[in-house]
Amino acid sequence: MNSRCNGLTKLQAIVVVIVLVIGVAVGGIFAITLLQPTTPTAKVEEIRVGLVEPLTGTYAVFGNEAKMAAELIVEQINAQGGIKSLGGAKIKLIVEDSKSTADGARLAAEKLVSVDRVNVIVGAFISAHTLTMLDVTEPNKVIVMADALVDYLTARGFKYIVRLPPKASVHGATAVDFVVGLMKQKGEKITRPVLVHFDGLFGEVTGDGVYQRLRDLGIKLVDRIKYPTDITDMAPIIERIKAAEPDVVFVVPYFADSVLFAKAVKTLGLKVKFIAAAGGTGLADPDSIKAAGDAVELMTNTYSYDPFLPTEYNKKLVEDFRKRYGKLPTEAAGIIFYTLWTLKEGLELSGQKYPQDPLNGDNLMACFMELDLKSGPAAETYPTGRIKLLPNGDNMYAGAVVLQVQGGKPVLVYPFEKAQASAIYPRP
Repeated sequence: MNSRCNGLTKLQAIVVVIVLVIGVAVGGIFAITLLQPTTPTAKVEEIRVGLVEPLTGTYAVFGNEAKMAAELIVEQINAQGGIKSLGGAKIKLIVEDSKSTADGARLAAEKLVSVDRVNVIVGAFISAHTLTMLDVTEPNKVIVMADALVDYLTARGFKYIVRLPPKASVHGATAVDFVVGLMKQKGEKITRPVLVHFDGLFGEVTGDGVYQRLRDLGIKLVDRIKYPTDITDMAPIIERIKAAEPDVVFVVPYFADSVLFAKAVKTLGLKVKFIAAAGGTGLADPDSIKAAGDAVELMTNTYSYDPFLPTEYNKKLVEDFRKRYGKLPTEAAGIIFYTLWTLKEGLELSGQKYPQDPLNGDNLMACFMELDLKSGPAAETYPTGRIKLLPNGDNMYAGAVVLQVQGGKPVLVYPFEKAQASAIYPRP
């Protein structure tokens, strides 16, 4: 009996010792944990976003539309609770005028980076101007969300750039694909195309997109005509087109020259089966139609945004824009719509993944690269309905649409499967 009692006592003693050891260990770990400093979540009261656009000068028609769109979207984001992962932090939009010059864009970027300490810059619509901003922003790890289209912006190894709209060369190729498809429906082929574009960088690159797609399809240009950006008389250009006897004219204009071109076509009686523009500016946007009148009737242009996209959010947004500004949003506004909503998604993800430093350029860029947007306002305003970045910052699902002026109003005619109306061909 005594031996059994002694045995039990020894067993109990061992158990007690083990429990005490475990208790001390757990307590020690708990104490160490309490003593270790925790990394606090950064307090973010606002996200400073710079907007650089040509608000005065040659390209002001585009810059002011972009500014209108930015103010509307920032207002919507903030009204819906701001950036929720950052405690509801609001976006503060700081607008600078590039004055339609490269130096103006660079100076605006320098102010936004060094004085305003912005976290992101959106702009500057003109590709050469955007490049001067990147010289300022890259060393400071400030992300530029570009609304400029020339291909080289994302081909030079910049680390802090996001560019969602389709590249200039894509616009050129889209214009060709549209006309080829349209003529195929009529049992015809392009036989004598002429390409006309201004001699600036955007005109050259977009024109190259037209040329390359035609060449890939085995179609030779009859003539490639360049004109100066500040042209004031299109008559010599129209006469040269007439001399080439084309069936289709592809044109790459900006705003003032698109109006000049359209009026000259009408005044000088250029007879051609079809006129298709590429590049998202001029001919089929509301401002061009207002300026050129019926001279742009039945002309088409490619756009980086589809104002007739039938998603619920896009329909409401277009209506809100119309009510506030009295016009249909097109290229400049549309790019800003989906760019700022993508910024919102990137900020939300950065707040979740990097709460200690969510606005760091590397952290935010990493989050942009993770996004794959198939729903929500960004995707619902994007022509293809999907946004996912390639390593260079371009959208791998980029796509353009084509609008044609019919009865004095732009309508969507391409892609054909999404068209509001059939494109009218040939020109009477």
